Amino acid sequence: MSDDTIRLVTIGRIFRRRWRLLASVAVVGALVGYGASLLFPPSYTTSTSVLLAGQWEERELLTQAEIAASSAVVDRAAATLGWTGVSGSELRDRVSAKAADGNIIKISGTADTPERAQRLSDQVAQQFVIFAARIAGDNTDPDAAAGPEALRQKVVQTNRRITDLANAADPGQTVEGVQARTELEKLRTALQEAMKKLDEADPATNKANMVVMGPAARPTGEAPPTRMQLIVAGALLFFLLAVIGHLAAARVNRRLRTEPEIAAALGSALLGTVDVPGERPAHRPIGRGPRAWIRRLLGIDTRWDIPTPQTSGDEADRRIRYRRVCARLREKLPAPRRLLVVVPDGDEIGRQAAGQLVAEAKSDPLLQVVGVSVSRPLVPDRGTESGALVVLSAGSWTAEELAGIAEACADGRHEVLGIVVAGIVVAGTVRARPTRSAGHPPDNATPALAVRGHATGGSV
Repeated sequence: MSDDTIRLVTIGRIFRRRWRLLASVAVVGALVGYGASLLFPPSYTTSTSVLLAGQWEERELLTQAEIAASSAVVDRAAATLGWTGVSGSELRDRVSAKAADGNIIKISGTADTPERAQRLSDQVAQQFVIFAARIAGDNTDPDAAAGPEALRQKVVQTNRRITDLANAADPGQTVEGVQARTELEKLRTALQEAMKKLDEADPATNKANMVVMGPAARPTGEAPPTRMQLIVAGALLFFLLAVIGHLAAARVNRRLRTEPEIAAALGSALLGTVDVPGERPAHRPIGRGPRAWIRRLLGIDTRWDIPTPQTSGDEADRRIRYRRVCARLREKLPAPRRLLVVVPDGDEIGRQAAGQLVAEAKSDPLLQVVGVSVSRPLVPDRGTESGALVVLSAGSWTAEELAGIAEACADGRHEVLGIVVAGIVVAGTVRARPTRSAGHPPDNATPALAVRGHATGGSV
């Protein structure tokens, strides 16, 4: 495949020639997205903020966020809400918590209605505050509360005893008295620093104060993905897959579309190019029935990867091209002789071009048209023919198929490499323009003859 598969002009060609198919695929994707929205009922999400007083490190805030969404908190909230058929394990999938700036834990709850989402967020926030206070020691247990206070009383009594000992020490200036008072002051300072650190480390004094910053706001819209988002996503996904499928098919397509590639595959020289009017849909496969009708409706009965047909002139201009090909054939032949015209089966454009070529030749040279199957190519044995001429359309056959046709001609002892006649006429479909009213050649009324396939003898 050539590099034009990755150009924008190729994508534009897909849009122009396959827009019906792409639109149909997008509609199918939208229906799939709508079906997916029915499997996932609408949900609503809201959040509540909890303020943590004191100094908190980032890792501590992350720990508190994990606690807020833990089963210990959510199970208590589920028991308080008492929703029928909703357990704590189900609510854990609907609750999330994250640490925000400013020592704030943001708790989000998702439910099938806005009211339930609001109640869920508020209840989880309240249970989180209660659970965190219990962990920090902010409870009504008298024994737990009396421990730190009793320790403080002991420290106060110790300080008084130190003062008494300092006063009872030798009031003189002896070395022993000074050392005793110094040791007692050091002991007093150490006790004060220890109590200060104890107060700072006590979570009940610094970090047990958590405040719910108001009730959760009632959500006014569905949480993503909404039904419309699923429909749009399905249509866009199927549309992109269709375009990518076309590009992938073009990339792996090995059909030859350029004249030099076709000439190299058949091992012969190019005699010229001719035009087949695009008014007759020869490039469309003939078929009836629902499948053929659907293919025509979607526009997939024609090739999209063939270049856009160009306007080459009126009927007189096209016939000039055929006459030039016939003139080149006569230059190749030493005398008027029979020439075998080989057309691959299924190549309707090539068959039309061969028929027009026979009509323009007028038995000089005498052309005999045969159809050759590309799957099992077989050409009649050489009789009075002077060579073979291959007529085909671009973008329809691979190099292997054309090489098989060349080998079949060689097996039938027909020269294709150019001693007498070894040429290719590449036919392409064009848009027909109105016939000129003046300046036509005198034999412009010569009709194009029909082409016979698999001829076994005689001439056309």
